Amino acid sequence: MIMLAVGLLLSLVLCLLFGVPYIDFLKKKTIGQYVLDLAPEAHAKKQGTPTTGGVFIITAIIIASIITLYMAQQAGNASWIILITLGFMALAGLQDDYLKIKGKENKGLSPRGKLVRQILIALIPTIYAMAQYGTVITLGSKSFDIWYLYPILSVFIITGASNAYNLTDGLDGLAASTGIPAFLACGILAFYGGHTDVAIISACVVGALIGFLRYNKPKAQVFMGDTGSLALGGLLGTLAVIGRFELLLAILGGVFVMETLSVIIQVTSYKLTGKRVFKMSPIHHHFELCGHSEKRIVIEFAIVSLILSIIAVGLNFII
Repeated sequence: MIMLAVGLLLSLVLCLLFGVPYIDFLKKKTIGQYVLDLAPEAHAKKQGTPTTGGVFIITAIIIASIITLYMAQQAGNASWIILITLGFMALAGLQDDYLKIKGKENKGLSPRGKLVRQILIALIPTIYAMAQYGTVITLGSKSFDIWYLYPILSVFIITGASNAYNLTDGLDGLAASTGIPAFLACGILAFYGGHTDVAIISACVVGALIGFLRYNKPKAQVFMGDTGSLALGGLLGTLAVIGRFELLLAILGGVFVMETLSVIIQVTSYKLTGKRVFKMSPIHHHFELCGHSEKRIVIEFAIVSLILSIIAVGLNFII
């Protein structure tokens, strides 16, 4: 447990230290966010805000994780698989951000191109998990062998989490604030499940996100961009797969699931009936157009994320 605190604090400090020079670099190079024309009018003022902040978030997580894992003598194959997956997801997100910056518009990789990259990367932890645990998934003290469905489920969980987290990153501080309880729950579930390495990495993510909030709280000095959101979402799914709490991810990551479902519902409804269910999706934009302030939405979503994370942890010990 002490090493979890060490990892969290080290990652927090590193993220704070890396943030200042990196944001200065982005400002000098005028590497800023391009806002979609479809976004709420209030978002126009965000145009030009430095982006790709995920670079220093992911860097802090990886460095802090490696140092803490070696200090705790927990640096095994699983931890390297997790960090390698995180690194590749970050590179995919960085490529997406680069294309947006280069094209000077909010259009990066094509949806198909992004999904192909995510699936290929998700195969790394999936293959490792199958080699270690077979095709069994767990829920608390219960186990289920789902045979050939396992690789499909695993890849779906990792790519789905990556995209869901990406959709949630739409307001200042939202992705970080909702991610902190979720990754904290991952750490607790992994620790009591005997996966100390997974728990340490989870703690490092929590620390980095707390540090990132220093720069991302309203009015944001920097956005994490797809470099951060795609990578952190993919990491969330990877931790669930390697940590053996795949099914509980739907609960502890309930906010991200809600954001994704709102988009699916909106698109499906419009295509079938020509009518929209929400004023705008993802759902945080719906509340924004209903008159809620960004700060209020972020706080409310963070509270929901915390409650769902507590429920997930509780269910793990009850079932």
